[in-house]
Amino acid sequence: MGINRRDFFKKSVIIAGSALIGTSSKAYAQNVANEKNWKLWEKRKGIISEDRYGVLVDTTRCIGCRRCEWACNEWNKNPNRPIQEFEASVSQTDSVFNHIRRMHAQNFTVVNRYYSPKDGKPIYVKRQCMHCEEPGCLSACFVDAFRKTSEGSVLYNPGVCIGCRYCMIACPFDVPAYEYNEPLNPQVTKCTMCYDRITTEGVVPACVEICPAEVMTFGKRSELIKLAHERIRNNPGKYVEHVYGEREVGGTCWLYLSSVPFNQIGFKTDIGETPIPKTSKGYLFAVKMFEIVGAWPLVFGAYYAISKARKKHTSSHDTSSEKKGESHGAKH
Repeated sequence: MGINRRDFFKKSVIIAGSALIGTSSKAYAQNVANEKNWKLWEKRKGIISEDRYGVLVDTTRCIGCRRCEWACNEWNKNPNRPIQEFEASVSQTDSVFNHIRRMHAQNFTVVNRYYSPKDGKPIYVKRQCMHCEEPGCLSACFVDAFRKTSEGSVLYNPGVCIGCRYCMIACPFDVPAYEYNEPLNPQVTKCTMCYDRITTEGVVPACVEICPAEVMTFGKRSELIKLAHERIRNNPGKYVEHVYGEREVGGTCWLYLSSVPFNQIGFKTDIGETPIPKTSKGYLFAVKMFEIVGAWPLVFGAYYAISKARKKHTSSHDTSSEKKGESHGAKH
């Protein structure tokens, strides 16, 4: 019977016993959203959606209130602070906007501030998992800890994850984060596109719902692409003629509109249109071959070294015992 990493750590805790009693309280609550959504997907995986959902983000509308960050934390039970503290960031001198942030283990979405090279005005950009049509994280995972759902969400199963973090390397958008501060059972975490809300609650993602400026539009991905091009067409000069996410790395479920070139507001524009799984196929094959061909000699080598050390120790112990026996005999 196999044992996964979670079971291993649980058993380790039991073995540790009293050594951990009194010191087992965690510095923070471990993420529960990814596991919750994965279990929900397992119950629903026979239900196939005809079209993927997505979100269109119009960066020209964002006012930097960061309510989306607050709502994301609130819904996913991540550590949170009063919403007023998020809203105050936009006018503070010492503000989170003073540096570019990326998602981390307890924060699935962040809003960053850039300045338009055309007029110097701030441009606020929300970032989260892009929910790729052909996810690099999924193709890089050797234990099938990721799934692309028919609704569009890319979900993660912490129950089988072995912590290799290849998913973090494979993601072209630097999204998956790791619970480095979790000592016993660290997980990879990321946005789930509120899979639970859109499938069972019948509502839009929490970030979309709370936005006061209608920055985000939730709907079928195909319809959002039409809407995006319609806005570009109907507002000459307002947007660059590019819908980010329509074709990048094979397409993503999150789509963006911008008034300036996307490389000026933090987006990678050199990632091409080829899906990551197709470009990384050769590398991943090489890694798998190394695991098959190269790992076993390492395992057997380690076993041989341990066995040799044990024999040496036993031999040394026997010799020592014999000497002690001779010594006792001499006394008597």
